[in-house]
Amino acid sequence: MPINPADAQDVYRDAGDNIMFTTYVMDRNDLDKDRAAIAEFADRLAAIERSMAIRAQDANLRVAFGFGATAWKLLFPNANVPKELVDFQEIKGPKYTAPATPGDLFLHVRAKDTAVVYEVMDQAREFLRDWTTVVDETPGFRYFEGRAIIGFIDGTENPAGPDATQYALIGEEDPEFINGSYAFAQKYLHNMDAWNALKTEGQEKSIGRHKFSDRELDDTEKLPNAHNIASQDNADGIEHKIVRMNVPFAKPGQGIVGTYFIGYARHFTVTQRMLNNMFTQSDRLLDFSTPITGAAFFIPSRRLLETIADGDYGID
Repeated sequence: MPINPADAQDVYRDAGDNIMFTTYVMDRNDLDKDRAAIAEFADRLAAIERSMAIRAQDANLRVAFGFGATAWKLLFPNANVPKELVDFQEIKGPKYTAPATPGDLFLHVRAKDTAVVYEVMDQAREFLRDWTTVVDETPGFRYFEGRAIIGFIDGTENPAGPDATQYALIGEEDPEFINGSYAFAQKYLHNMDAWNALKTEGQEKSIGRHKFSDRELDDTEKLPNAHNIASQDNADGIEHKIVRMNVPFAKPGQGIVGTYFIGYARHFTVTQRMLNNMFTQSDRLLDFSTPITGAAFFIPSRRLLETIADGDYGID
């Protein structure tokens, strides 16, 4: 069975203009109730998307919904588990740590119009509020030219167009979960005063690219731990890729500025190796960026969400 992008949730398309990331934990007081509720939500989420596509045809609504490893096992105790679905574990490097934080369910919504994002999230709340608690809700925005908030063009190495599917979507290696994806969500807070105090040349050496043209620096010009070196996964001499979306968020009046990193991957092991490299090599960007969350999720295919909506998946 080949990969079918039409069966996938929105895990490899554009980052959007107005974005909301929401992470939930289940109350776990009555798992039978939770299972019934997740079946209803899986059914209604598709209906919400269809309705908004009619109501706001030009909004370019994109939605991805997924499950953490522990939640998957609790909700679907007799179902198989996607091969690479695990609870993210803390990564402790010589200088910096990537924390692991709670997350049972994850919702990533983006659109051109903030009102559309609000409407989807407001309707989703109706089905989730009685049995989950929101542990993180982060609104993001598109910065000038789609740049990261630190001023560099984002996603230069991202797979694009049809090529993106082979890096973002699970394939024949796990046929039961084909067209699904592994998501990793991580929030960073930036020390923008320290970053902006660097001259442009220093910033470029830290990232490994020219700031305005986006051309890659020669290796001799980069710092040994430049971001585009430390964040790569070159296992077995091959550059492995994921689909990355770095989304700015801010409370500028309070001086709070950050990046919400979301990575979608066919293989979570690739994302894991990238993170291990960043933190064990003390990626230069970590001198200015502090991670405060970290959680992994499985994003089912649309077909599998329909099966979950039937109400008996992984229970009988």
